[in-house]
Amino acid sequence: MTARRVLNPVQRVAIFGGTHGNELSGVFLVNHWLKHGEEIARPGIEVRPFITNPGAVEKCVRYVDTDLNRVFDSENLRNENNLNLSYEVKRAQYINSIFGPKGSEDAYDVILDLHNTTSHMGATLILEDSKDDFTIQMFNYIKTSMAPLACSVLLIEHPRLKYATTRSIAKHPIGVEVGPQPQGVLRADVLDKMRRIIKHALDFINYFNDGKEFLPCILEVFKVLDNVAYPRNANGDCTAIIHNNLQDQDWNELKPGDPMFLTLDGRMIAYEGDCIVYPTFINEAAYYEKNQAFTTTQKMTLCAQSIRCTEPK
Repeated sequence: MTARRVLNPVQRVAIFGGTHGNELSGVFLVNHWLKHGEEIARPGIEVRPFITNPGAVEKCVRYVDTDLNRVFDSENLRNENNLNLSYEVKRAQYINSIFGPKGSEDAYDVILDLHNTTSHMGATLILEDSKDDFTIQMFNYIKTSMAPLACSVLLIEHPRLKYATTRSIAKHPIGVEVGPQPQGVLRADVLDKMRRIIKHALDFINYFNDGKEFLPCILEVFKVLDNVAYPRNANGDCTAIIHNNLQDQDWNELKPGDPMFLTLDGRMIAYEGDCIVYPTFINEAAYYEKNQAFTTTQKMTLCAQSIRCTEPK
């Protein structure tokens, strides 16, 4: 007999925009839905659009004091020293009080967190838990619905790299990353892809709540391996840039010996790993401050059990 998971209906969904204030597709869509909520309304589901970092949105910057998408850990969420807290940590605590508490049964069922990237990642879904059958089934539905447009899945489950994302308060955290789009700029094609992803995500939830059974599925994902730094000299100055052969090649193979960086005197620096990897977030503008040139991933397949709702509408 095929294994099946029977899950509670999804009752509360949040759509976050402006976690990074200069990633404008999410800001633009959430502000639109705050005034015209009929587009995201689904029967029997509370769908709440929300601007997460209004201070950064107002200034059109990534953040005011620190990256909001990295501070949702237990230490920051419990910190009561209000005098010394950064703007973003205070926002994290406020967001957690509304949509959490993180890790509790009272937390929102789903959070869709909208982001843009300057990298050529196309439409990308970000998965935080490889055993979350509900989210894997949703991603499979979205990928199928978006076809023939590619929609990649990035799995950020990693023992060493801890993200503590804004969306991690939810039972099912979902990152939506669409690019390429410059910071502080809107592109119609990028915004349209993001809007379609949200539509399909909400449709999936609606079908699930209606009692539709989603049969076992297989999902191809790219699992994060490591972050690759830019070459730097003893003074900390960057000494090389992304090689032309690697630029804009998100999700494509990078083999040992392939060009990776190029110095200003024309010397090529090759990838010296011992296996094929699939880079992403290549030359992401926001990651220069993190000394991150790109992220390496490995391709793998996840399997999800059949799921259905305990109490269909």
